Amino acid sequence: MEVGKLILSSLLSVVVLFILGKLMGHKQIAQLDFFDYITGITIGSIAAELATELENPWQPLLAMLVYGLLSVGLSVLEDKVPRIRQYTNGVPAVIMDHGKLNRQNMKKAKLDLSEFLVLCRQAGYFDLNDIQTAIFEYNGSLTILPVSTQRPTTPADWNLSPQQETYFTEIILDGRVQGRQLKKLGLSQTWLEEQLQAQGYHSAAEVYLGLCDKNNAVQFYTAK
Repeated sequence: MEVGKLILSSLLSVVVLFILGKLMGHKQIAQLDFFDYITGITIGSIAAELATELENPWQPLLAMLVYGLLSVGLSVLEDKVPRIRQYTNGVPAVIMDHGKLNRQNMKKAKLDLSEFLVLCRQAGYFDLNDIQTAIFEYNGSLTILPVSTQRPTTPADWNLSPQQETYFTEIILDGRVQGRQLKKLGLSQTWLEEQLQAQGYHSAAEVYLGLCDKNNAVQFYTAK
């Protein structure tokens, strides 16, 4: 009997977590702000308690719902009144500009010089002279604007207009043809077999990954 209750409470915990995750959106697993971080940890802790609570499972369930609805409600309120975000999430801070570090903003952001240098190196900047402006975002990431002489060259600099590339769709995964994806692209199995033969493959089973874009350009990859 106790085992059955434990299984039911665990399933209830998973279901409620899934529903709350969908309601709160993908931001919970992507770029977390301060409030989302706290809410996610708290809901996870309560869910663990719910999974093992056999006597009064409704108490942790109610707590999960309160935290989840509070997060959703605050998100809606922030959309209607964007100014609230500066109080719940904080505001970006300019850490470096025109070769000068802003000591006051670093203190406000609780960011020391060592951490700043680590974030710069992670962004690919080992020489601070290559940085025009560095902004510490409210989600803990560092956004860097390089000096004009260090930024990558773009086709616009050469007055070029290259053809826009499109995303690729997986048509073969681990040797298995993805029929649904082929259908979405308006292609057939026969067409795929012709493409495979043109590149020296006897069947899709020889291909580990097959990609195709909207222009019907294909790429086949094998695995060792």
